[in-house]
Amino acid sequence: MKAFPTGTVTFLIADVEGSTRLVRDLGETYGTVIGRVRRVIREAVSGHDGIEVDATGDEVCAVFAQTPGAVAAALRAQRALRDAEWPADADVRVRIGVHTGTPALADEGYVGIDVIRASRIAGSGHGGQILLSSTAAAFTSGHQIRDLGLHQLAGLPEPERVHQLLADDLPRDFPPLRNTVSQLGAGRRVSIAEDSILLREGVVRLLEEAGFEVVSQAGNADDLLRHVAMHRPDVAVVDIKMPPTHTDEGLRAAREIRERFPGTGVLVLSQYVEAGYATDLLADAEGVGYLLKDRVADLEQFATSVRRVADGGSVLDPAVVSQLVGSKSASDPLGQLTPREREVMELIGEGRSNQAIADRLFVTLRAVEKHVTNIFEKLNLPATGDNHRRVLAVLTYLGS
Repeated sequence: MKAFPTGTVTFLIADVEGSTRLVRDLGETYGTVIGRVRRVIREAVSGHDGIEVDATGDEVCAVFAQTPGAVAAALRAQRALRDAEWPADADVRVRIGVHTGTPALADEGYVGIDVIRASRIAGSGHGGQILLSSTAAAFTSGHQIRDLGLHQLAGLPEPERVHQLLADDLPRDFPPLRNTVSQLGAGRRVSIAEDSILLREGVVRLLEEAGFEVVSQAGNADDLLRHVAMHRPDVAVVDIKMPPTHTDEGLRAAREIRERFPGTGVLVLSQYVEAGYATDLLADAEGVGYLLKDRVADLEQFATSVRRVADGGSVLDPAVVSQLVGSKSASDPLGQLTPREREVMELIGEGRSNQAIADRLFVTLRAVEKHVTNIFEKLNLPATGDNHRRVLAVLTYLGS
């Protein structure tokens, strides 16, 4: 048996997703399944100069002297697992985590925080997914990776930046990471205005969990404006309808914030789709957003939107885009677009990047770039140094 490497090493941890369900559904056949999973993992590990450290229950842990070997083994294992035939047509999926660190090697094996970190990264993924720590991602030259952001993993003192290893022939889209708290906020400062105390406290808690710093809370527009003038936050999250009339106080406050404090973005929340408000707000083209309150329940999506607006981007609720873009007649600019270009246009309206659109539509990045170029040409939006063409494309629809 090979000696375990010391110094800087890379762990690969593979874990069967939903093993309890598989045990219940397969009964005694589960032993055959877990045995086959272990063989696949072991063949991938040994084929790239790795060493098995432990195999307990539904988890296999291996170690590599070099990170590229662990990455290659992870890809080989996922491909083999994807192509395998399973008893009783079982849906068997394995999540894999890869982490590079400097653990201690004791008589009973590796010990230290890096072992825990590797396990937590693997456990935060989904079946078919390969996750990398930031240290492992640094050694993946030649491979595509996706930055999933900062996440607080259970038992670790500091947030970990997690990446996903991508391959054209493997699944790319997965739900948000498991058993983590996203740190998308990364200390960005937020002011919140909402007259419902219950909802306001809920938004505060969600944003703080996501790493934002909530610097002020207000129950009406006047207090919001005072707080923004005092704290100069990166972004203000504002309810459209607030006291005393509960009509458009929040919207008017949002416009004033953008005029007086251009360094503060504004994300407006609304109970219902109100297209006129969205059009009015987005006339500013940057550092603004419009979301339905229902989106707050999805922490990852909500935190991503708040961060995008704080960083000077724009966000438009998918329901608003769908309603407005879908209602245009053939004589409007929308009539010039192909069905696929319309899909791309809607995703642009949601504030998604070209890569995010490619992942959603299951097409290549190059294909999306071509669609976006065609949209700009058909809407007569030439490339200039100071125009935000993605936002202007949405505004062209809203104003047509």
